Amino acid sequence: MSDTSEKNMTLSGHLRELRNRIVICLICFVVAFLVGLNFAPQIVEMMTAMGEEYGYVYVFIAPQELLMQYFSVALLAALCIALPVIVYNVWAFIRPGLRKNENLLFLSALFCGLICFIIGILFAYKIMMPFMLYFLIHLSEGSEISASISVQSYLTFVFSIFIIFGFIFELPVLSCILTQLGFLKTSWMKKGRKLIIVCIFLVAAVVTPPDIVSQVMVAIPMIGLYELSILLCTFLENLKKKRREESIEQEETESENDSQNPS
Repeated sequence: MSDTSEKNMTLSGHLRELRNRIVICLICFVVAFLVGLNFAPQIVEMMTAMGEEYGYVYVFIAPQELLMQYFSVALLAALCIALPVIVYNVWAFIRPGLRKNENLLFLSALFCGLICFIIGILFAYKIMMPFMLYFLIHLSEGSEISASISVQSYLTFVFSIFIIFGFIFELPVLSCILTQLGFLKTSWMKKGRKLIIVCIFLVAAVVTPPDIVSQVMVAIPMIGLYELSILLCTFLENLKKKRREESIEQEETESENDSQNPS
């Protein structure tokens, strides 16, 4: 279907297209859920193996707890698998109403956001989780309290950390989007650098165990991401300014040519 026909589509046509895209997303989600449910035991085993290396012992305190965790993992896996399809259908539905530069911004944000989210999860899985699990299990050393962690509590903790770091690593993408939309300026980010660094350490203290090593390990990547955001936003602002100047020069040149060659 051409862009012109899409823009001239009637209300009933838009509703029909919306219904079809919702059906596609639901079918994809259901299929992804079934696939995730098939591999849920392996995923749970892989997640719990991280803690077993540090002496964690897992229990389930309700007969259905382990089964429900398989369903929860399958739902999370289905969301991750179906998300690209869902986002694509959202973009395909609103694409006729977007300008060329808005389409480019949306696709760039989608691709970069996905990459940054994956990097954040990998950072949490490879670097943060080992330190957190080691620190938390050793809190009970020297006491008569032994740890028997429920599977539900453990998986909730692990996936919460993954999601937190996934969104933390979205900072450069979010900053670039806000800059391009005019809601954020690089000068504001530079002036507020000291305050932001303090806020970063406060956030790191909240999302990590109460030890300085974990807090610094979270804060340093966040500060690095903030500085990267400033560099990217500066580059985009300079590029936007350059294009605006070229456009003004082109308009002035055309205006001079028209004045020298009247019809």
